[in-house]
Amino acid sequence: MSNSPSSSESKSPSDASSSDFSRTFKYLLATQLCSRGIPFIVNAVILRNFLKVEDFALYGVQFPLFVNCVLFLSREGFRRACLRQDMKSDGTSTEENIAKIMKFAWLVPPCGIIITTAASGFVFWWKGLSFSDPYGQGILITGGACILELLAEPLYILSQNLLLLKLRLAVETAATFFRCITTAILFGMQVDMEKEIIFALSQTAYGLCLFSGYWVYFLRFRPYRSSALFPFRAKNKKNYDGELLKMCELFALQSCVKLILQEGQNFVLLQWATYYNQAVYGFVDNLGSLVVRMVFLPFEESTYATFARSASGKDPDKDKRLGSSLTEALKLVLLIGLIFMAFGPSYAYSLIRLVYGQKWSDGEASTALGYYCFYIIVLAMNGTSEAFVHAVAKKNQLLWSNLPSVLITIIYVVLNILLVNSAGAVGLILANSLNMILRILYSGAFIKHYFQDSSSFSFYKCLPEGWKVLLFSGITTIISERIFLDRKNFWATFVVHFTIGVACFCTSTFVIYRHERSLINKIIPINRIFPSINKIVRFRDHSD
Repeated sequence: MSNSPSSSESKSPSDASSSDFSRTFKYLLATQLCSRGIPFIVNAVILRNFLKVEDFALYGVQFPLFVNCVLFLSREGFRRACLRQDMKSDGTSTEENIAKIMKFAWLVPPCGIIITTAASGFVFWWKGLSFSDPYGQGILITGGACILELLAEPLYILSQNLLLLKLRLAVETAATFFRCITTAILFGMQVDMEKEIIFALSQTAYGLCLFSGYWVYFLRFRPYRSSALFPFRAKNKKNYDGELLKMCELFALQSCVKLILQEGQNFVLLQWATYYNQAVYGFVDNLGSLVVRMVFLPFEESTYATFARSASGKDPDKDKRLGSSLTEALKLVLLIGLIFMAFGPSYAYSLIRLVYGQKWSDGEASTALGYYCFYIIVLAMNGTSEAFVHAVAKKNQLLWSNLPSVLITIIYVVLNILLVNSAGAVGLILANSLNMILRILYSGAFIKHYFQDSSSFSFYKCLPEGWKVLLFSGITTIISERIFLDRKNFWATFVVHFTIGVACFCTSTFVIYRHERSLINKIIPINRIFPSINKIVRFRDHSD
């Protein structure tokens, strides 16, 4: 019999944490690729053929703002608090831990019904709507769709705690597919229906599919008793976890502040901007944030889960493991952000021209999208750094963090109002960037204080190798766009501009992989996919 330890025993806590993070991130990335990639294709067809520029104010700003506000206020506090719980940390059975979490998770639907009703009433009052108004009917239908989605939220929270990542991938992909199919059919058949109703029905299809997917799975396929999934008996009601209750209250309070920071620009757009500026910003935000939602959002969720599980344990090497995970996470988001900074501004016009047509590319949208590429990197850094703060901070630290959050919110709202009038959609992007920088500074101060007695983390280590070649590529592609790309003779000159970009991108990829091979292979197992790559490139192994 071999003397070598089993693979599970030989893994260090750091390796196990890294493997867990990689698995979580890859499944969440696949989920976002499906749930965002499908709408990207459908939206491109709809925007190019069925909607005017001004119509996108409704489709891209107003109705999504209503949905985001209702869902965020209803579930964010409970979601954050419940996902901090370690299912196996206290020695109790899995079903007991499930019941403890579900007692709070089932508070989401009643809270959601109240918030949805209040939000719908506010929209009716603010816009002076009646029940016969198509806009009002669309709001009511969308509110019903939100309630359907919130009825699935407790089971979503449970699936995330149990790391049922394939379930989320399947359910969200199916829901997105049915939403897009509904939208495409109703627009393509040119039915006699107002646009507000079409958008609302597509959202209903999404909510109904989420509801059906999670409920069918847990009621038919999971070996958990109904008493754990639905802990509503009188004897169970008194056994609420006091610490979890306090965390729910705290995160619910923070979610109100975070909502203003997250959606503040849309509130400003509704009040002070024209329909054209609303449409341009909504278009750029939907297109520019595609990478944010497809890559950075699952990355933030997976890092938050990894940090929370690592921080809740009692391992003596906990700080070392947290420092290593945070370094790798920040390095990866910086690397991706720098790539978009290098190539995004130079190819923003070309992308919009190719996908959406000249009516979008020749307006303000291409300029705004170029600025948005700079905004992506601070957005990514803020998401990861705040995920660490929310995962490891103690209750009193989270409570005190509300004060700087309120101050940053006030500054952010003032900047939005000032800049939207002077610079339109670009002004809002600049305001958002300054807001993110302020939040990064606060999170950075917390991180520095957290590791002050440890050498396991340094901000300097987070800077990825290869940033110099990305800087060179960015300058080269900007010069290429200025010299070669002619908007009047687009197709002939674009080939030259595109070729230069491909050459710069390939060179940058080669240099980055050479220096950051170990980090990239943790996320994407390139050696397994292309086993001969190291023989071809002949990289030298490093001891680190």
